[in-house]
Amino acid sequence: MSWLVLVVSGVLEAVWATALGKSAGFAKLTPTLVFAVSLVASMAGLAYAMRELPTGTAYAVWVGIGASLTVAYGMWTGSEAVSVVRVLLLLGIVGCVIGLKVLH
Repeated sequence: MSWLVLVVSGVLEAVWATALGKSAGFAKLTPTLVFAVSLVASMAGLAYAMRELPTGTAYAVWVGIGASLTVAYGMWTGSEAVSVVRVLLLLGIVGCVIGLKVLH
């Protein structure tokens, strides 16, 4: 159960990071509210997962999922450049996250 919660928390990290970027320094209400709610939920999920998973592993997986999804979303929407090297590097992060799960 901790792994599932951790993955969902990683997805929520991508949500709050994206919402933060769209909030224009907290000037826009909707993205600011999405940021706040997803931040709290993401942190709560990370804290829950850390009850059973080692801190380093949980944090690395959480950050890896969040960072990868945030960049992938940016590439999908056109706000980030797309290149073969960037995609391969993101796949490397995903591979490392999977490796941490397999080795646990």
